[in-house]
Amino acid sequence: MDARIAVTGGDEVRETAELWEWLRRERELVGLVRAVPTAPAEGELGGAVEVVEVALGSGGAGAVLAGSLSTWLRTRRTDVTVTVTTPARTVTLDVRGLKPEDVTPLLREVLSGGDD
Repeated sequence: MDARIAVTGGDEVRETAELWEWLRRERELVGLVRAVPTAPAEGELGGAVEVVEVALGSGGAGAVLAGSLSTWLRTRRTDVTVTVTTPARTVTLDVRGLKPEDVTPLLREVLSGGDD
């Protein structure tokens, strides 16, 4: 199962790239995180990163992703919204209305399909 994470609001390209870098540094997610670029526009050499995708399998990757994403969201200084999509569910988190204690359990619930 894969989880696709899209960031909207603020500087979306920068925020998405920062999320990708953040998740790539998670030891338990090494090799499971990839950037999904947009198609390049005419005259461009390459597209920007549009979505971060994480392969979730056995071994608790969903729980690790939930905790890491929760921490990343709390570090945001701009108003961003993150949408996490799995084959079974989609959840959208708005940083402005976020209570830190609510984020990790919500993400674990969304990401638990087939992982734990």
